[in-house]
Amino acid sequence: MNCGFEVYAISPEDEFSPELISAGLGYFPVNVQSKGSSMFHDIRYMLKLRSIYRRIKPDLILHYTIKPNIYGTLAAASLGIPVINNVSGLGTVFLHDNFSTKIAKALYRLAFKFPQKVFFQNEDDRSLFVRKNLIAFNKTALIPGSGVDTEKFRPNERKSFKKGDPFRFLLVARLLYDKGIIEYIKAIELIRSRTDAVFMLAGSLDEETKLGIPASQLEDWINKGLIEYKGFEKNSLKLYHEADCVVLPSYREGTSKSLLEAASCGIPIVTTDVPGCREVVEDGINGFLCKVKDPKDLGMKMEALYNLPEEAYSKMSIKSREKAQKQFDEKIVIKTYETSIRQILEEKIAQKL
Repeated sequence: MNCGFEVYAISPEDEFSPELISAGLGYFPVNVQSKGSSMFHDIRYMLKLRSIYRRIKPDLILHYTIKPNIYGTLAAASLGIPVINNVSGLGTVFLHDNFSTKIAKALYRLAFKFPQKVFFQNEDDRSLFVRKNLIAFNKTALIPGSGVDTEKFRPNERKSFKKGDPFRFLLVARLLYDKGIIEYIKAIELIRSRTDAVFMLAGSLDEETKLGIPASQLEDWINKGLIEYKGFEKNSLKLYHEADCVVLPSYREGTSKSLLEAASCGIPIVTTDVPGCREVVEDGINGFLCKVKDPKDLGMKMEALYNLPEEAYSKMSIKSREKAQKQFDEKIVIKTYETSIRQILEEKIAQKL
């Protein structure tokens, strides 16, 4: 909008929808079945998007996440509208090799014939798509995740890059098995007798599928005193300012938003050596990388960070902040998008002449 464009947003209605409207965007609420793969629901979703696209008559459409990337692109293609897609992560479907994975790949292969540009948030995801012939390489580009507002996510001035007392670990994620929640709990069980640390967990439950941690399991961890559960906190900055180390033992990400925000706040990180996580951490510089699905190695790295001398901890904190500012500032992402948008629209105008 600041560049002079008229902007519309289409998304499921939630607590953030009023913010889109107050920002001046035209807003269309559209429900989408985020879990599962009901062909009936997906076709209905695609037709709903097509109906809105015909009504708005946009010059260009930007898509994010798997179902808009696939069904939104097919809807736009049927109307001859150019699109830019963003593969913000492969989702749980790509972590398994089953029938759903085959269907997802087939749909991506079909839909990704049409976009003018597809942004990937890490090189591993782009390479996988190109290797599996899901997209032509010349349609792809890399961006540093969704970026982070480094002016908003600033270090806690009261801590001044120093450890808190007590030392606080924090994991921020939806409570899914694939986020490494179980590994985090097992690591806590291994090291808590040797530390006086507090282990925080923040994020919403997701029990709609078998991929989510059951509420009964969460309650058991709380009752045993393993974690301090923060629930879903809209003001994530408040959480980061409490933390001395952010942990994310995820199995795979696009580029983790929580890690970008943690780095911007100058917090050392312990995360898995997997796509979408390792990009944010230089091992031993602004945090530690651990093996995926390995609670013992995770616990060792958490304990190593806990035991860092104050000077080494401060250096690691400062390096986290510097990395976020240099590589992941959202201004970089916005500029990349703006350049691609103008290029595509100029080509569209030239074709009409």
